[in-house]
Amino acid sequence: IPLPMNEHSGFYICCMKRVCHGCVVAAAKRGIVDCPFCRTSAAALGDDALIPQLQKRADAKDPTALEALGEQYGTGKCGLEKDVPRAIELWSEAAGLGSQDSHFNLGIRYFEGDGVPRDAAKVVYHWEKAAMQGHVKAR
Repeated sequence: IPLPMNEHSGFYICCMKRVCHGCVVAAAKRGIVDCPFCRTSAAALGDDALIPQLQKRADAKDPTALEALGEQYGTGKCGLEKDVPRAIELWSEAAGLGSQDSHFNLGIRYFEGDGVPRDAAKVVYHWEKAAMQGHVKAR
C-alpha cells in the first residue's frame, strides 16, 4: 500500500485489517460489497459498531484493536471524549504485544509532551522499536 497509507486504504473493524482501495475495487467488480477480507456484511460495518467492536477485540488483547482504540481516545473521535492518558495506556499495552504503530504513536507523544512529560530516551526507544518492526515513518 503506497504512503500515506490512510489515503490509499481503509481500516475494516470486522477483521481489524487495512485493505487497499485497489482490492476493494477488485472485489466490487466481482460483486462483493461486503468486507473484501473477511466478507462481513457491509451493514455491520457502520460507525456505531466501531467502539463496541474495538472494545471487544481489545478485551481479547488484540494489539491492532488496542492501537485503534487508543487512536480513538487520543483524538476524541467516534463519540469518545479525548483522553490522552487512556490512549497512552492502550498504546503501551499494544506495544508490549508487538504493535509497531503503538510504538510509533508513543514516540510521538513523548516527543511532543502530549499527555506525558517530554522524554528523549523514550522517543528513541519507541521509534527504534517501531523501525525495527518495519514501521516506515519511524525509519
